[in-house]
Amino acid sequence: MQAEKCSTFPHHKWFGIALQALVVLAHKDQPCTSAEIAKRLQVEPTMLRRVMAELAREGLLETKEGKDGGYRLSRSADAITLADVYLALQLGEPLCKGLEQTTGEHEFGQEMRQAFGEIAEGVKNSALAMLGKGTIDQLTRRVCDLKKATDNQL
Repeated sequence: MQAEKCSTFPHHKWFGIALQALVVLAHKDQPCTSAEIAKRLQVEPTMLRRVMAELAREGLLETKEGKDGGYRLSRSADAITLADVYLALQLGEPLCKGLEQTTGEHEFGQEMRQAFGEIAEGVKNSALAMLGKGTIDQLTRRVCDLKKATDNQL
């Protein structure tokens, strides 16, 4: 199993933060600063900027500096899948790392590491297939529906 496939960097919270930030941008449909997004998500602006930099580097966001600057989606929210976001962040598999850490360097441990690698790869492929079915637009609409339902209950 390759070491880079089981890395634990960047932090796995980044995926949730990235999805929330993209939902904010999809809902606003105009550039938003990192300060605005960080305030909405209640996260550290520095961490958010690191996440946003990765998304921009991978082509999911456009950035503009200056007075009217900020972040905006590089394409429509219905054209960005949750898998696109996951892959853009190049997240390692925590399952893979956890399984690998339980095996030894002896022959049996190496055999188990290979078997665990196959399991982790299957889990990753299943997760990506599921994430590929959802879009930022769908997630945005779901959040709006939940907000409407909550507002109506009060």
